[in-house]
Amino acid sequence: MLAIGQTHKLIIDRDTPPGLFLRDDSGLKENEILLPNKYKPEDFEIGDEIEVFVYLDHEERPVATTLKPYVALDEFAYLKCVEVNKLGAFLDWGLEKHLFVPFKEQAYPMKEGDWYLIFCYLDETSERLVASSKVLHFLDNSSLSVAPFERVELWVANKTELGFNVIVNDLHQGLVYHDDVFQDLKTGDKLKGWVKKTRKDNKIDIVLKRPGYRSIEPNADKIIHELQLQNGFLPLHDKSEPEQIKKLLAMSKKSFKRAIGTLYKKRMIEIKPQGIYLIEN
Repeated sequence: MLAIGQTHKLIIDRDTPPGLFLRDDSGLKENEILLPNKYKPEDFEIGDEIEVFVYLDHEERPVATTLKPYVALDEFAYLKCVEVNKLGAFLDWGLEKHLFVPFKEQAYPMKEGDWYLIFCYLDETSERLVASSKVLHFLDNSSLSVAPFERVELWVANKTELGFNVIVNDLHQGLVYHDDVFQDLKTGDKLKGWVKKTRKDNKIDIVLKRPGYRSIEPNADKIIHELQLQNGFLPLHDKSEPEQIKKLLAMSKKSFKRAIGTLYKKRMIEIKPQGIYLIEN
């Protein structure tokens, strides 16, 4: 069976009164799925490849659609609640059948018309895609995949006494302290940030502006400073002559290569044939 909640590239196998039947290249009967007539492309040929999203329709049957949902399996999104009834809440995620949020998965009771940061997952009991606004439960800091000074992708989760809990690279929980916030933030904001510090207990401190370079290494800091003075460009690279490097930066070629290697790994510079460029925010 094709994975629910994911986008698939499938082959048009046959045209039938209900719509197009699609298949993957495995040849397995259980990997066939219907693309209803309302999603059928105007022009197609049997054997064409088509990209579709697979989910359960109103009758809990796997079905394909060419519509693009706002969220897929194991992803976070900021969605609007369009209905609340005795079963739970329902979110607009760009498809005809709304995304269900059980009461037990609501951090606070949801209200129609309000927006919520959610995580979409597959409920093992019902085998349906559902959502949860208890987003921090889906993060794991037991083993970190980020390092200090690394640029990261963030979702703002919620405000606390210390600052704002954030989702880091869709994997980890981080914190932006109030003292490091210089802009309006609200739940559901998606933005970039930098890892300021990783602690012994694997908590992550995040800042929204690139942290100071002096804590990297002196030569790397010196190169950044010179780039800033020269409008973000230096005509030097790892094949430059030692004399040229010494003249412009007063450092050895070995020190220069080590420093730009550090800056490149931390995505602070670009290295091109004509020289190095500072990567701006």
